[in-house]
Parts: sequence; C-alpha cells; structure tokens
Amino acid sequence: MPSNPAGKVADAVHDSTGNVFADLNLPESDELLYKAQIASAVASTIRKRGLTQVEAGKLIGADQAKVSSLLRGRLTDFSVDRLIRFLTLLGRDVELKISREVKSRPGRVRVTGAA
Repeated sequence: MPSNPAGKVADAVHDSTGNVFADLNLPESDELLYKAQIASAVASTIRKRGLTQVEAGKLIGADQAKVSSLLRGRLTDFSVDRLIRFLTLLGRDVELKISREVKSRPGRVRVTGAA
C-alpha cells in the first residue's frame, strides 16, 4: 500500500461551496442545509434551557425518540415547517423575509440568527 509522504495533501481535497450537502452532490442540498441549520437552533435551545428529551418532547409535541433523533441530526422525518414550529413552541421567534426580485439569478433561502 503506498504511503502518503509527510506534507502531501491528498489529491481529492476540494474547496467547499459552503454547503457540505452540495459538496457531496446530494439532491436538494440547499434544503438539507437550512433544515440542518434550523435543527441546530432547536437543539441549541433545548440544551440552553437544560431540558431533558422528555421535557422537550412535551413542549414541542413529539415523543422522546423523535427528540433524540433530532438531537442526533437524523432529520429525514422532519420537515422544515415542523422544525420551525418546534422553534416557536420553544419560545423562539422566527422571521421569514422575502426580498425584492433579482432577475439575474434564481432566488435562494438563507438561515440567519443565533442558534
């Protein structure tokens, strides 16, 4: 097996687009990114409030297993809408802002704010 000489970087290293899901060529990578960002805010809020998974589940209307999945980043069972609802049930305000039209490119969705 060939060795990697010290100081050599593998040829497979590429600059990131800023979206790991796009870098992995996953379909709907933009949605996956903002879903992960919203879920991160939910998880951060749960941790900051010192809630157990059972307590968090009671607040957001989910069982402990769903809360555990969310906290572990397993997001396939969660829609963006549901994650936003979790944030509001945890006392977080969520603001959606629609900008003016930009004809030179497709629109995009960004998630900003404190986690």
